[in-house]
Amino acid sequence: MRIRIDIPRQTLELFADDDVCIRRYVVSTAANGVGEREGSERTPRGRHRIRAKIGAGQPLGAVFRARRPTGEIWTPALAASAPERDWILSRILWLCGEEPGFNRCGDVDSQRRYIYIHGTGDDQPMGEPLSHGCVRMRNRDVAELFDLVEAGTKVEIVG
Repeated sequence: MRIRIDIPRQTLELFADDDVCIRRYVVSTAANGVGEREGSERTPRGRHRIRAKIGAGQPLGAVFRARRPTGEIWTPALAASAPERDWILSRILWLCGEEPGFNRCGDVDSQRRYIYIHGTGDDQPMGEPLSHGCVRMRNRDVAELFDLVEAGTKVEIVG
């Protein structure tokens, strides 16, 4: 299996080992565009892999802070009570760059930047770049993807 995230198209595709696309999802990448620098709030490009899968068994809409469930479940009312929060929901696929000097090590390290594929609130549009650097997905979609991939799965981000 491998994942390809196409930033201009705002899609994530999952390919089987025979290189056939078996899933295609609409996503939301960074509002600031592409870039690898720490603090840029941009989505990093290049070759990555899934470093860790976080959230197995959590309900859809489970809220995470620092990669740990808070016990909250996202609702529109909860979102309205904390409009400044960047909601990380349901599942987290934590990415690790594979290209030293480009998306790994130093101030371009995707893992140290906490770049994830994760769920987001139902009120957030997909197909538009609006994140702070991560790849946002619908909660049902990220839960499905989570169940289909393993830690170590290759992820290519293009754009």
